[in-house]
Amino acid sequence: MENIALSLKTAEKAPTRAEFDRAAHWIIIAPAGHTQKLPYAELLYQRRSRVQRAAADTEPLVTELPNKIGSRVAFACIKPELSQFNLLTLARKLVTALTRDKAATISVLVSGFTHRQRERIGEALYAAVLAAAADLPSFKKKREKHAPASLHIYGVPDSPRLLRTRAEAEGNALARHLTLLPSNFLTPTEYMQQVRRLARSHGWKLKFYDMKTLRRMGAGAFTAVAQGSPVADAGIAHLRYEPRGGRANAKAVAVVGKGICYDTGGVNLKTAQFMYGMHGDMQGSAVALGILHALTQLKVRFPVDCWLALAMNHVGSRAYKPNDVVTAVNGITIEVVDTDAEGRMVLADTLALAARQKPRLILDYATLTGSCKRALGGYMSGVFTNRDFWVHRLIEVGRQSGERVWPFPMDEDYDQALDSEIADVKQCSNEPGADHINAARFLGRFVDDVPWIHMDLSAGGNKGGLAHIPTNKTGFGVRFTLNLLLDQEMV
Repeated sequence: MENIALSLKTAEKAPTRAEFDRAAHWIIIAPAGHTQKLPYAELLYQRRSRVQRAAADTEPLVTELPNKIGSRVAFACIKPELSQFNLLTLARKLVTALTRDKAATISVLVSGFTHRQRERIGEALYAAVLAAAADLPSFKKKREKHAPASLHIYGVPDSPRLLRTRAEAEGNALARHLTLLPSNFLTPTEYMQQVRRLARSHGWKLKFYDMKTLRRMGAGAFTAVAQGSPVADAGIAHLRYEPRGGRANAKAVAVVGKGICYDTGGVNLKTAQFMYGMHGDMQGSAVALGILHALTQLKVRFPVDCWLALAMNHVGSRAYKPNDVVTAVNGITIEVVDTDAEGRMVLADTLALAARQKPRLILDYATLTGSCKRALGGYMSGVFTNRDFWVHRLIEVGRQSGERVWPFPMDEDYDQALDSEIADVKQCSNEPGADHINAARFLGRFVDDVPWIHMDLSAGGNKGGLAHIPTNKTGFGVRFTLNLLLDQEMV
């Protein structure tokens, strides 16, 4: 499910007229100014002007050429300084225009830009075609899947960056695949079957902390959420990638994901409107797993720990309740306020276990709060960190990667909302307010002083897709994190 069946050919030279006329489906990107080097240039620019395109397109012109096979072309003009998000968005629209036409092979021509600009545009188009080619779950009796099988890019040289783009796309595809699975196909038991298969395939070390082990360890926050399940299959999975020739005791990067395979809300039961779609409440864990897959494919030179908090939030006679007091694995006592704030509970113990390993950096991913979604919509994800000097860098990583984020404050006075009369901390506030900030302040108590970034995945779902991703479930976070770890020298 994580591998994408798409072949790629690149050529720095432009196609000959004969090559051009043999290909049935083309994507062409050129500057807004006319260029004679472009096949059928006069015709394309003329048709573009007829539909009154602006100087730089946000929507492609889709037309047919007057050659023997009637080649179908998705054509766009852009300014070289187009933002990465807008470039990826245009790439998705260009690809979608041809995949709707059931294109098996897509040919791409990037013309009229500098070498570096052509590399950037070619990479964005490759990312969009890979995203469209991902094999995602479908349970329809008649499944219609018309993913492209091959991509030919002209005007762009082969580049090591394209290898990373493929690894990113496969990690994203893995995240989306798992997130789209219905909860009766992805219980914690079945999730762990997938995890074990991946661990064998990639040579990852795997340790699974089951409910019995977690109770013995004193992980009361996690077990409180999981105790309502009729099947005792919840637990915390710890996967580890170690580079060949690397030092086994080198400090790792730790990625942590919320893996609630279904969230009813528990005793604080969700209404039908808000319960629908809660099989996707494990997307944070799927993103963490996708990141581990991508970094492994790239054979990075640093160790990576991946922690997955896998459970169901059920309603039942044994389910945890408001006003319960539980003790997390690091000894902090927690007063339960709302059983529908279960994500921060399972993450509390998981983050504490990750922090015990003293990694150089912890990143966690979770579809955690509705308040973050209300603040940002589905277009950006919220980020929080215990290192104030990273705030501007996180914004820039989002802009460079095309997976945009926006930081929120982490000031201590927000802790007043979490004051408890009976325990060290409340799980959440019982008053309306900035729950996404309160949740981050709560989680920050479980990472010690390890450098930490928390991502609230408000952009994990966006109707119609987001940037280069064509599906409502976006797998947001894989591309952002690879940029952060590989381009920003944060490890």
